[in-house]
Amino acid sequence: MTTTFAVLGIHGYGRYHLAEIARLQAEGLAEVVAVADPRGADGAEHLPAGVPCYADLDELLAHVVPDVVTLATPIHTHAPLAITALRAGAHVLVEKPTTATLAELTELVQTSQETGRVVQVGFQSFGSHAYPEIQRLVESGTIGELTGLGGVGTWSRALSYYQRSRWAGTRVLDGVPVVDGVVTNPLAHCVATALKIAGAPRAEDVASVDLELYHAHDIEADDTSSVRVTTTAGTRLTFGLTLAGPGHTPPTIIVQGTRGELVFSYTDDRLWTRTADGETQTRFERTGMLRNLVEHLTEGVPLLAPAEDTGAFMRVLEAVRTAPDPAPVDPAYVTWLGEGDESYPVIADIETWCARAAAEHKLFSELGAPWAGPRG
Repeated sequence: MTTTFAVLGIHGYGRYHLAEIARLQAEGLAEVVAVADPRGADGAEHLPAGVPCYADLDELLAHVVPDVVTLATPIHTHAPLAITALRAGAHVLVEKPTTATLAELTELVQTSQETGRVVQVGFQSFGSHAYPEIQRLVESGTIGELTGLGGVGTWSRALSYYQRSRWAGTRVLDGVPVVDGVVTNPLAHCVATALKIAGAPRAEDVASVDLELYHAHDIEADDTSSVRVTTTAGTRLTFGLTLAGPGHTPPTIIVQGTRGELVFSYTDDRLWTRTADGETQTRFERTGMLRNLVEHLTEGVPLLAPAEDTGAFMRVLEAVRTAPDPAPVDPAYVTWLGEGDESYPVIADIETWCARAAAEHKLFSELGAPWAGPRG
């Protein structure tokens, strides 16, 4: 059985959707029947010849209703486009973050249930085959009693990153929530992955969220933040995340125990086990979200990232959205590197502050970072 797809947003991340569908098509599993992008199809990568390109979803649905609509569109369009596709009779794969508000997620899940159509979210790390091994190691007592989880992400972003679109780096655009900050978009996987490992994927699994939001770039949203989440089971998860680091280091989740720790590099599916007996490293495969969705529709395989299992992450997003505006980092602690549109800021010792936040379960101001103060 061939699953038909329509792809929205083909000049951004949607090109990866097209590439993955092409691989599935080579196996006789999928076919692109339409795409939509206001910029048209010129220059689009991996777009099969003869596939019609429409200006928007409404025009596309007037001609064809595919089995699946994939959305690689601006954050604030996720909910309305996904709901439109569901009501038309299509299943949906939507890129992260699932929606721009927690209320939109609730509406999206309700619409999915009402229409009998599913929503898969593009949290690619959820497809890692490392999860069962992490669960086994924790439950076997290999690292002793679980004491918490930490997340560290230290990336850099140039000025050009925030110049690519009107919504980049905004909290609100034309009166509509966007929430395009480090916690909720570029390093969203760090937060969502840790919550999944902690066994707390849904909104009702989160008891509280404490956070501090800052920016080194001249943007509205946060590019450097510390976040502490407490689950209803009492587990603490603390994150130090920045886009103002000196480079692009693979982000990690640290599963902390009384006898050791697990370190999961979720972008390349590597897992380190560190105890008094030594250190081991294992590399895992992963299943893509589109492949998993096809297998769900054709074989009944469970979804890896159903929308409702991003509820805990959306609780964090909602805390970010409703928090006071991020505070600018004092320029005295920021060094700009590079030239022109490719220049980028680096906050002094930010890698250390992020690592300490995750290890000590403290926000930046609680650690004494000289540029930090409580923000929410």
